Amino acid sequence: MRVLLWHVHGSWTTAFVQGRHQYLIPVTPDRGADGLGRARTWSWPASAVEVTKEEAAEAEVDVVILQRPQELGGLAQEWLGGRRPGLEVPAVYLEHNAPQGRVNELRHVAADRDELVVVHVTHFNELFWDCGSTPTRVIEHGIVDPGERYSGEIPAAAVVVNEAGRRGRVTGTDLLGRLGAAVPLDLFGMRSEGLAGAPGVRSVADLDQERLHQEMARRRLYLHPVRWTSLGLSLLEAMHLGMPVVALATTEVVEAVPPEAGVISTQVEVLADAARRLVADPEQARLMGKAARVAATGRYGLERFLGDWDVLLEEVGA
Repeated sequence: MRVLLWHVHGSWTTAFVQGRHQYLIPVTPDRGADGLGRARTWSWPASAVEVTKEEAAEAEVDVVILQRPQELGGLAQEWLGGRRPGLEVPAVYLEHNAPQGRVNELRHVAADRDELVVVHVTHFNELFWDCGSTPTRVIEHGIVDPGERYSGEIPAAAVVVNEAGRRGRVTGTDLLGRLGAAVPLDLFGMRSEGLAGAPGVRSVADLDQERLHQEMARRRLYLHPVRWTSLGLSLLEAMHLGMPVVALATTEVVEAVPPEAGVISTQVEVLADAARRLVADPEQARLMGKAARVAATGRYGLERFLGDWDVLLEEVGA
């Protein structure tokens, strides 16, 4: 099949384009948000092909995957040469994010659109989003396995948060000082350099995915302080690497991290104590990390993810 989708979420798209289809990726001269093109810091196969607006308008497209309100609101139709998603071209709306706002007001932009299917990446998201009469499906994340690399040689916690300063309480940025008082925190992520002033927090230079995985796996544990997000792919990547997890028990984390793989809690001091114990006990950290890898590869493996998407794409594009 020929699938048109924008490069919106790098880690998710990296997994998705590993499938058996041809993936048409919009590109603009400035490689801005509406035409980022192929990834330059992830490894994508040749079947992910950049297309200009003119090429997309003439292309045979079997399915378009919408990921942002502006794509549903006219951007996709413009790139498809006037063809309407869901009507002239089969369409799926992929929702990456947990909803924001009051529970009674969490109406999805694609609600009551019977010509679409809304795909949620977690069961938590499907539970909270109101999609009205629009058919929904949950296809959980899949990860390109980086391999078991854990050494835990550095007695510190790895934290991965992009734009930690801007995203603030959503990503638990305000908790880093409290947790950093318990164990050293090495903060990775794009545009997160300004947080180094918090006690115990050291910002690490922005790294490509390969280097990021290498450096994460050298830390004793993975700390996930995020209050409200869909399900951090960096958390699943850490588990694939064989890292033990200490995380806030919020959103889908309670499904992703079994007790043998780490410690989850809504109490910050419980997380701080768990991080202390793991830093002090490398063997316990290693055993928990092995359990984390087993759990993650079993539930969030690439083969299951691509298989689930193949089933849906065949249904929608038939």
